[in-house]
Amino acid sequence: MSADHPHHPSPPAVLGLLDGRPLSRAALDHRLAALRYGPRASALPRPGSAEARQLTRWLAQVLLTEALCEAEAEARGLRVDAAPPVRLDQREAVELGSITAAAYEGSAAVRAVFEAVTADVTVPPDQAAPGLPGPPVPREIWHVSTPAGDFEAAPETLPRELAAALRTTPPGEQVVVGPWTAALTGRHIPEPEAPTADPLPRARRAAFVRWLDRARAERLTLVPGLEHPGDPNQPDNHHQH
Repeated sequence: MSADHPHHPSPPAVLGLLDGRPLSRAALDHRLAALRYGPRASALPRPGSAEARQLTRWLAQVLLTEALCEAEAEARGLRVDAAPPVRLDQREAVELGSITAAAYEGSAAVRAVFEAVTADVTVPPDQAAPGLPGPPVPREIWHVSTPAGDFEAAPETLPRELAAALRTTPPGEQVVVGPWTAALTGRHIPEPEAPTADPLPRARRAAFVRWLDRARAERLTLVPGLEHPGDPNQPDNHHQH
């Protein structure tokens, strides 16, 4: 486990700023409390540790993404119906990135904005030929359990140090590597996918990621202590590629 940074300020009073307006930290505290008192509480990193602060940062980015899309949906007059969470498959989640995927799965506003901002995405004719093969099928898929939730991923898509630790640890046993806390709970060999004649869904996800990255940069202001977990300048990011 990585050593704690010796001098950390008190938790920030706000989640961040959206269009210059401070957002309450209450939603983050509520989400963290639900994890601490939930069924997977024993798998969470120790409170006050660098890993716990990284989990807090990750959750903060998910909530900021949700808040940004809620504001965008309201500005566009989009209908956002109450709906249960959805589940992306492993390829979709990888294409969106873990933070955006978590926000998409849990927030109807994120899904509504996705539909709106990607409605006009098209695919060039030379990329829309029938039988276009999909991305390479991973040789193996791992089932991974983390404090932030369970997911499936190809080993080569995980951080190298984390994948190496999981390979040498008995199934179900938790490992802590830098900011990551995880356990390998299963594995399977995926079936090859049939060629797809429709590359449009992948193009729409790529367009949404570009739009969201730009909107985050223009509209969100992060606060010390709730930086992006991958920010190399924040004190708990000890991972090196």
